[in-house]
Amino acid sequence: MFHIQIYNRISEKGLAQFEAADFRLGAEVAHPDAILLRSQKLHDLPMPQGLLAIARAGAGVNNIPVDACTEKGVVVLNTPGANANAVKELVVAGMLLAARDIFGGMQFVQGLTDIDDAAELAARLEAEKKRFVGSELAGKTLGVIGLGAIGSMVANVGVDLGMKVAGYDPVLSVDAAWRLSSRVRKMESLAALVRNCDFVTLHIPANEHTRGLIDAEVLAAFKPGSDLLNFAREEVVDHSALLNALDNQQLAKYVTDFPRPELLGRKDVLCLPHIGASTREAEENCAMMAADQLIDFLRNGNITNSVNFPETHMVRNGGHRITFSNRNVPRVLGTVLSILADRNINVVDMVNRSRGEIAYNIIDLDQAPDADTVSAITTTEAVIRVRVV
Repeated sequence: MFHIQIYNRISEKGLAQFEAADFRLGAEVAHPDAILLRSQKLHDLPMPQGLLAIARAGAGVNNIPVDACTEKGVVVLNTPGANANAVKELVVAGMLLAARDIFGGMQFVQGLTDIDDAAELAARLEAEKKRFVGSELAGKTLGVIGLGAIGSMVANVGVDLGMKVAGYDPVLSVDAAWRLSSRVRKMESLAALVRNCDFVTLHIPANEHTRGLIDAEVLAAFKPGSDLLNFAREEVVDHSALLNALDNQQLAKYVTDFPRPELLGRKDVLCLPHIGASTREAEENCAMMAADQLIDFLRNGNITNSVNFPETHMVRNGGHRITFSNRNVPRVLGTVLSILADRNINVVDMVNRSRGEIAYNIIDLDQAPDADTVSAITTTEAVIRVRVV
């Protein structure tokens, strides 16, 4: 039986994926084999001995010590794309809020509590509505930075709304390229993208390459009076440079899902309380996807949507399977295969994948490996972790 420690509120549809006969779930599980979470920060918590995997019901993994997990052979899984539609729809709402001053108009109406005559209220609204004249999205130019699961959906909906759409992604995947409308123009640089856009929306992860990416130099290249939307990560924007761009009216508005104290109270900033993925459907999709991936890893050793290990799958070709991770250096796999051959254990099928400095292997055998064989593999130089699955 596998023991799964649960943090945060996980959708019941996700938890229902775990069969009671094989999995024990709980917030206080001793010696967990895996952790399933949403936003719980793990950096300051001790890593349980024997932990095999952490599954995040969501895309971002800033709350997980990924490097420490990799060193211990702990696979970190996430669920990219499961909340993409929810974020896409909120981005559209953000553009509309920026273009039409919907929020300001609603605040104005809610403040007219001293008027108790319907005719007087209607006349007042008719006289004042010119204060809230905005612009339409159709015909405007939308720039999308990051064309992954969410960015490609945002780009496509921009086309559907009658906008001209340009996209920038230096690591555009083949799958993402197939998802994109042919009417989305691919740009060769950030500066080329932002120069002519009325709206720019961010859909990139926060990592060593993207932190502070939207800095003073990039903001200076923006079309004056344009709007910036950040539903990606707080860290990808240099907030000091952002405030200068707003003060200088290089930017007209900043719409973000990541409030900061210095952004509050400004009429040119619209802050939302980090609700990009906060829909019932997105929470269910993320939980179910995380559960399915975690179950497949624990039962079969297959890895899907890991942020620190290579994507690795193999259909079972026998009843005896081992997996092992290792530093991606020469001769490790050969040494393991020699250990098996020396013990007259035949390899039925195998797969080897690598990702940067980490390699991962699934091997099906014609007989169960004994403890001595597992120990020999475990003590092989550069091997990080071995499992009999």
